[in-house]
Amino acid sequence: MRERVGAWTVGVLVLGAAASGQPPAEAPEGPAAIVAGKAIATKEVDELVRGQLMELRAREYQLRSQALDALVAQALLEKEAEARGVTPEALQKAEIETKAVVTEAEARAFYESNKARFGATSEADALQQIRTGLGQQRQNERRAAFARELKAKYDVKVLLEPYRVPVEVGSAPVRGNPKAPVTVVEFSDFQCPFCGRARPTVARVRETYGDRLRWVFRHFPLDFHAQAQKAGEAAACAGDQGKFWEMHDLLWANNAKLQVADLKAHAATLGLDAAAFDQCLDSGRDAALVASDVAAGQGYGVSGTPAFFVNGRLLTGAQPFDAFAQVIDDELRRQGIALPAAK
Repeated sequence: MRERVGAWTVGVLVLGAAASGQPPAEAPEGPAAIVAGKAIATKEVDELVRGQLMELRAREYQLRSQALDALVAQALLEKEAEARGVTPEALQKAEIETKAVVTEAEARAFYESNKARFGATSEADALQQIRTGLGQQRQNERRAAFARELKAKYDVKVLLEPYRVPVEVGSAPVRGNPKAPVTVVEFSDFQCPFCGRARPTVARVRETYGDRLRWVFRHFPLDFHAQAQKAGEAAACAGDQGKFWEMHDLLWANNAKLQVADLKAHAATLGLDAAAFDQCLDSGRDAALVASDVAAGQGYGVSGTPAFFVNGRLLTGAQPFDAFAQVIDDELRRQGIALPAAK
């Protein structure tokens, strides 16, 4: 066991072959089994579970990266504490705990806006839960922000090489600088509630990084979302008329209105050629495009939505802004590109 200061794990950084971040070695040549004289190649085995293996390797890197981030953050905390002539505990209290306070007014305002969520819980207990939950959230946000400040101040070189999935952009819709150093490929489902919840974060990420970032959308409608397939086709049909992103934004803003009649009404709102759009949607002309994205996503290890690949580095689920910032900042640093002035 090592000592801990709050959530900052004490340790030292040691990088070697075991922590290289590289995916496991390719399966050896030759058969994995021989059945009645017929060989089953190891490559056949790997191909059958290709997506799952990619997901596993990405998760392996993610775990190492999270551990490394904690160690780097602790080393920076200790360095800054030494520079200020205080203890790491005192520095953490001054820079994190005292700057992440939840006031009584804030807790009560949250309670008043979310009473239904607390059911039969007493007001006093609910307020205590809110103070604890919001306090932890704000401390985590402040801790991440302070770590970024210290990384900018001190010389930090991360040598752990990330695992990257070779995700293709192809002819998928692209938003932003086509020559940006960082590409985010999103696999999403227009009926997915978690995908919808991710919109404010996606907007903040795009606004923060500007021309340093390009955003790519690929379809991944889930089987149990009955309206997702047609919604994806509607976006593709709008794209045929040069308005994919306009339809994309309208679908997220109205993701409770995804029936075919609603989709046609959205097309009218955008001023699309109604006859052409209706023919495209009714005929299922772009269904193959949506299906192709799903097949590609499965091959990359996508099993749910939303899924984001940041220069090939997988982030799954409705991640907070800091999760994106951590990966994007690292990608920019690796390329020697200045980070945005403010987040």
